[in-house]
Amino acid sequence: MGTNGNGHHDPHHLNKITLGGLIVTLGIIYGDIGTSPLYVLKEIVGDGPINADLVLGGISAIFWTLTLQTTIKYVILTLRADNKGEGGIFSLYTLVKRCKHKWLLVVAIIGGSALLADGIITPPISVASAVEGLEMVPSFAKINTVPIVIGILFMLFLIQQIGTKWVGRAFGPIMFLWFLMLGVLGLNQLVTNFSVLEALNPYYTYKVLTEHPHGILILGAVFLCTTGAEALYSDLGHCGKKNIRLTWIFVKTMLVLNYFGQGAWLIAHQGEKLSDLGSGANPFFLIMPQSFLIAGIVIATSAAVIASQALISGSFTLINEAMRLNLWPKVRVKYPSELRGQLYIPSLNWLLLAGCIGVTLYFKRSSNMGAAYGLAIVLCMLMTTVLLNFYMHLKRYNVILIYVVITTYVIIELAFLYANLSKFLNGGWITLLIASILIMIMSIWYLAKKIGHRYTDMVKLSDYQQFIIDLSRDESISKYATHLVYMTSANNPDEIEQKIIHSILQRRPKRADIYWFVHVDVVDEPYRMEYKVNHIAEDDIIRVDFKLGFRVAPRINLMFRKVVEDLVANKEVDIRSRYDSLNKNNISGDFKFVVVEKYLSYDNELPIWEKLILSVYYFMKPYTLSEAKAFGLDSSSVKVEKFPMIFKAPKLMNLKRISEKR
Repeated sequence: MGTNGNGHHDPHHLNKITLGGLIVTLGIIYGDIGTSPLYVLKEIVGDGPINADLVLGGISAIFWTLTLQTTIKYVILTLRADNKGEGGIFSLYTLVKRCKHKWLLVVAIIGGSALLADGIITPPISVASAVEGLEMVPSFAKINTVPIVIGILFMLFLIQQIGTKWVGRAFGPIMFLWFLMLGVLGLNQLVTNFSVLEALNPYYTYKVLTEHPHGILILGAVFLCTTGAEALYSDLGHCGKKNIRLTWIFVKTMLVLNYFGQGAWLIAHQGEKLSDLGSGANPFFLIMPQSFLIAGIVIATSAAVIASQALISGSFTLINEAMRLNLWPKVRVKYPSELRGQLYIPSLNWLLLAGCIGVTLYFKRSSNMGAAYGLAIVLCMLMTTVLLNFYMHLKRYNVILIYVVITTYVIIELAFLYANLSKFLNGGWITLLIASILIMIMSIWYLAKKIGHRYTDMVKLSDYQQFIIDLSRDESISKYATHLVYMTSANNPDEIEQKIIHSILQRRPKRADIYWFVHVDVVDEPYRMEYKVNHIAEDDIIRVDFKLGFRVAPRINLMFRKVVEDLVANKEVDIRSRYDSLNKNNISGDFKFVVVEKYLSYDNELPIWEKLILSVYYFMKPYTLSEAKAFGLDSSSVKVEKFPMIFKAPKLMNLKRISEKR
């Protein structure tokens, strides 16, 4: 969920195990994976006659998937790869960047895009599966659930703009009640047929994969039980690994009890079809006592809403990180409450809502959504495995252990990918199309920034330092501002962009008492907030370098004010107005920010590929935040200037002057 930018993020408090921390963890982490019993076994059984071998094999595959994929890969191994307490594929990427393999960025982009794309199905399938339980109630047997699902989704996305702090307090207790319900309902059926526990033997997984007519394709449905594992890792920073690992013992126990309970009920109804038991018949609701059905549907719907909320918040976090890493266009970010890390991205919120409504209208039933769900997320898991390989090498894990672990999970996830590819024509193409669009946007934005940086003219600041000092003291030129502040992208403090020198000295000479150059460096730590001051020319030129974590919002207006206050307190700078009448009364001088925005000039000769990338980049740019707003600058004190980007000057034209004949 990012950060509110008000201070350092201290991950150490997350390592303390408290009852409150455990309850909060239940509410935040397990929404997606916790609601999977609503649809997994229903997808495995399908519309055919209930078959005991298929049920036992399916439950066995679920148990071992939760054990190998969720427990060992994510809860035990991947949670170790935390970046100062933060998780997620972009956090993992920042940890392995020092491997110097540039293609790892492609891995991170594919993983992040796939996670976001497949997440568009998570809210509809969770809410639809819960609401469809109403069809089990005789008086609602023929109800159209689509409008109800869309209504719930619309209200969920609507409340994002006012913040969900008030909802968040209830998440933990509701999810605790949900998991307790899962366990009790499952145990109630399990005691009627303990023989279903034979499914703990992995032989039944092997048997169903090799002997069933659909074989390995069954894994496409089984995979739905672990789709929330990646989100579990992404939300690491909100709860801490100790709280996650301890609560997972409880969560997995309740999930397994429910799956085995559904299995016991299904085996007792061998030979029957779910469709014969009524429209929307679902073993999850069929194991409930009729008197508890309405209450169960209400609790299930609440859990589905929480699962959706976790997905929405995670999507905001993902895009916020992508913006900080120059992988996504700058868009407006709001902070609707004081809750640490809570943020709201309006454009993404409404895009997600449109996507969720589109998915609901297209598929209509949760069973249809299940037929398309999971294809993109398995790509994300594969990308995480690739990055985890490099992380384990960096941390000098035993080489044999690395090869065993990575080979095992590549094989498992390739099997899941193969099984999920069968979903392509059933709607899986939708999430792959969305993922492809996201990959294209991230790639173009990143490459355009790289191209622009490569062709940006940098000059030695020392070559122009005396010119700037002379301008500052030239009283024949009217003063532009007491303090003139430029945002610079120059990493080297000895350099400055040519466009800034042009703005100060040539466009319209801008006389100021003190010139400030402010640079923002996004670092690999998530919540780092530091600054450094370099007095280039005493009382004339000062450079401030901010080092901000990739989850910190760059509120430069507020941060720069804090820097100036510190400098004044240390008597390093005098910000009083230099006008005599104001100076004697200790009136502070004005601060004027200048942001020089680039536009693509027609006067350039670029390779076709680079020209295409930059054309798309500058086509999208008007729909994004301006540089000033992206840096959180106060519009009343900001001057935005446009500067043509002549990336490569065209060849000299063979233009000749001819004399006029008289």
